[in-house]
Amino acid sequence: MTGSIGNVRTRFFEFHQLRKPMPLRVGGKLDRFTLAYETYGRINADGSNVILLYHAMTGSQHAAGTNLEVPGLNGRWTDEVQTGWWDGFIGPGKALDTRRFCVVCANYLGGCYGSTGPASVNPATGRPWGPAFPVLRMSDIVDSQMKLLDHLGVRQLRAVIGASIGGFLAQLTATRYPERVQTVVLIGTGVETTIYQRILNFEQVTAIEADPNFRSGDYGDGSRPDIGLALARRIAHKTFISLDTLRERARNEVVSQKPPFGWYEMNSPVESYMLYQGEKFVKRFDANTYLRILDAWQWFDLVGEAGAGSFTELFERCRGQEFLVFSIDSDVSFYPAEQARLVGLLKRAHVPHMWITVHSDKGHDSFLLEPKLYSPHLAQALAH
Repeated sequence: MTGSIGNVRTRFFEFHQLRKPMPLRVGGKLDRFTLAYETYGRINADGSNVILLYHAMTGSQHAAGTNLEVPGLNGRWTDEVQTGWWDGFIGPGKALDTRRFCVVCANYLGGCYGSTGPASVNPATGRPWGPAFPVLRMSDIVDSQMKLLDHLGVRQLRAVIGASIGGFLAQLTATRYPERVQTVVLIGTGVETTIYQRILNFEQVTAIEADPNFRSGDYGDGSRPDIGLALARRIAHKTFISLDTLRERARNEVVSQKPPFGWYEMNSPVESYMLYQGEKFVKRFDANTYLRILDAWQWFDLVGEAGAGSFTELFERCRGQEFLVFSIDSDVSFYPAEQARLVGLLKRAHVPHMWITVHSDKGHDSFLLEPKLYSPHLAQALAH
């Protein structure tokens, strides 16, 4: 019988090691940082039942249950994020069964939901880090979460799961730390930043940086670059859902007749819906954080960040693991061709794997909205 997680709270892991700071890939180091995280279920005696779950780009540590408040976020913990983003997957009797497993989900290093990032306070200045926050790569996010697992006493994961760019992180975990992972679940992801993604990401970067309130990222004491950040969100949002779903959602989504700028008068609910998505998003996210994550995405280098010489050498490390790869047939953010390439690389390296194509009309966001399409395969992969 399935059940709900109920009310949960965010916990905070404090890394503080002056003698052995965490090095960053681009340069520099962090001798202290905080990761906001949540757990669902209990860690067993030897820590062997833990599933590490990576959220997508603008997700959070809150994957299941209800969390009404996370302190210190300056209003970013809005109603939209108070229900766990994978609530339909996690709990007693669900795909990630908390009677058997303990699921750990942490907000990225560089995030804005309680982990150390541009929006958090720099202890050296007493002000938000802002543009002074160090440049991050995907491997830095992974390494910080390995520090969290060490703190929790977890030496080997039962599984690591990631969708979208969370899949980048899951692959880096499996290849940088192959001895710590048994099963790898990848949903709607790929092995590199595609040209299409690079263009979309660049459009979002320029949208934010063109906002007069951005001020090179130093907007901490003044007006925020909400217009630029909202535009960036709209650029991205159209890749998250299929056009059919967008048309359906927009039918009843009328906010106003005119945007809060310029002379153009909207004449379609689709325009109104997209405007609303941007306006809603800026209430819960930080522009500098958005740019840091986009930058890590643009520079993502799976082979290089894992310290390998080729994709074959990289995935040969994973022969002792099992991969479950999901494609979404209507996905226009990570097209199914990206998973086909990934599966081809796994085959070449002789890595055990299963490839499932989910048939959905909801696009990339299917992995958030339709647990019934994924749960049987997830449960099977975790059964033994």
